[in-house]
Amino acid sequence: MSDVVSWVAEFSIKTGQLDSFKALVEEMVKSTRNEPNTLSYEWFLSEDNNTCHVYERYADSAATMAHLGTFGEKFAERLLGSVDVLGFTTYGAPNDDVKGVLGGFGAVFMGQLDGFAR
Repeated sequence: MSDVVSWVAEFSIKTGQLDSFKALVEEMVKSTRNEPNTLSYEWFLSEDNNTCHVYERYADSAATMAHLGTFGEKFAERLLGSVDVLGFTTYGAPNDDVKGVLGGFGAVFMGQLDGFAR
C-alpha cells in the first residue's frame, strides 16, 4: 500500500463571492506550487460557476500536514468565507494528525482496497 494521501472536496460558491473566490484560488495555487511533496493540486469549476471541486494529492501524511499548516495560516478563513463545503472524501492512509484536521471539514475517509497509480 502507498503512503499517498489524496482527496476530493466539493464546494458551493456563496452568492457574490465568485470573483474573490477565483482570486483566492489563484493565490493558493501559486503558494502550493512551491510545496515539494504536493503531487497534484487541481481546481475545477462547474459550467454555471456555482460548484467547485478540488483534487489534492500528497506524497505522505507529513507533506499533507505541511500543506494544511500553510492553508490554515494563510487561506482557511478566506476560503470558508466564500464557500460552503458540500462534501469531502479522503483517500489513502492518512495518519491521525491528518484525520484530525480533515475531520473538521467533515471528511469521510476511504482506505485503499486494491489498485495502483502511476
